[in-house]
Amino acid sequence: MSRLKELRTYVDDELNKITDTSKRTSAIVHLYGVSLAVTMIAKKRNLDYELLSMAAMLHDLHAYRTGSYDDHAHKGAELAREILHELNLTNDAETEIICSAIYHHDDKLITDSPTDEALKDADVIHHCMNDLSKAIKEKEQARFDKLCEEFGLK
Repeated sequence: MSRLKELRTYVDDELNKITDTSKRTSAIVHLYGVSLAVTMIAKKRNLDYELLSMAAMLHDLHAYRTGSYDDHAHKGAELAREILHELNLTNDAETEIICSAIYHHDDKLITDSPTDEALKDADVIHHCMNDLSKAIKEKEQARFDKLCEEFGLK
């Protein structure tokens, strides 16, 4: 089994603990949606799509476990570190790449490393395109506009 598939199995088990069906469905859609988006972004930008997809699968898991988005990116990075250590899926350098992307993913107005930026961008793509009837958040608008330009979308 690939390590991404192994991680997805772990995440699926965690998400299946969410008793509210609507919240569980939303969590699954978001994590898998961001994972797909980040894979496309990473392939286009010549980044490590496997590590980024792993980061995407973990990036909001802390919020889904606790029901709180309070400092969820920073707390999520620590949870991701624990999970990756427990599952022994990554080496130390890979764990740092994944945890850095998760740690910074909510800082949409700041520019970080290319890997961190890819996860932020994938998160924005999913937020903005999952439901086109919703208004785009002000903190995500400029990033979304740049992504639309990068991908040739109007």
